[in-house]
Amino acid sequence: MATLPRDRDAQPSPAELRGVFGANLRQLGDQAPSISALCRDLGINRTQFNRYLAGESFPRPDVLHRICQFFDVDARILLEPVGDMAAEPSGMFNHPFIAEFVGAQMTGLTEDHFPSGFYRFSRAAFSDTDRFVVGLVHVSREQGYTFLRGFEPKEALSMHNMPTDPRTREFRGLLMPQAEGVAAMVSRRDAVTSTFNYLARTPAIAKIFWLGYTVRTMPEDPIGRRVARLVYEYLGTNTAQILSTARKAGYATEQDLEPFHRKQLRIAQPFF
Repeated sequence: MATLPRDRDAQPSPAELRGVFGANLRQLGDQAPSISALCRDLGINRTQFNRYLAGESFPRPDVLHRICQFFDVDARILLEPVGDMAAEPSGMFNHPFIAEFVGAQMTGLTEDHFPSGFYRFSRAAFSDTDRFVVGLVHVSREQGYTFLRGFEPKEALSMHNMPTDPRTREFRGLLMPQAEGVAAMVSRRDAVTSTFNYLARTPAIAKIFWLGYTVRTMPEDPIGRRVARLVYEYLGTNTAQILSTARKAGYATEQDLEPFHRKQLRIAQPFF
């Protein structure tokens, strides 16, 4: 594939620019049944299309717009290899207004820092101050971002007369690194409710535990909780532990908690 000069001060020639565009067009059209079929879909003359591929000419603005819409790319295909464009993060977190404050670290959470796989978690319940919540979440990565997915306990929704089907109970989140740990914003579908979570790896020998807290977005309530300590335990792909945790997920008593989880939650101590 044609590339532009590495020296940023060097000005690419028209021939080099046409070469980049032609190479991009060839790569984007690889999945088409044939060049003829692709030309028909694009509404471009076959002879003219071949000139684009050969790096002999650029399309008119209206034709370029048609090509970009068809392949779901932008006008950078005139200047940059499509492989480089696809590797660049995009979206709200990389908006110029906040890119240096939030987006810069969104793709910086490494496997060493917080590995992909299943985690068992424990925390004090928000609505029932005498019980705890034990659950299972899955952490995965896509396009450099780190995501989290899990399900609320059925009882947590049924006590509020809400449906308990998996779609309603599902929550998802986005994780990002912090100076001394990991932060996550987690929401139920349609952002009905959200929580902010912070976790830092504990100095335990196994190095599979993270301790922090979770805060839910709600007005002050003299009865329930808005913040609670949180323990994550990395299970990875250990099928036996994953299935066991899934079966026990939901509300639990203090005695039901895993011993190390119970110790880290410091149940008798107020949260500061």
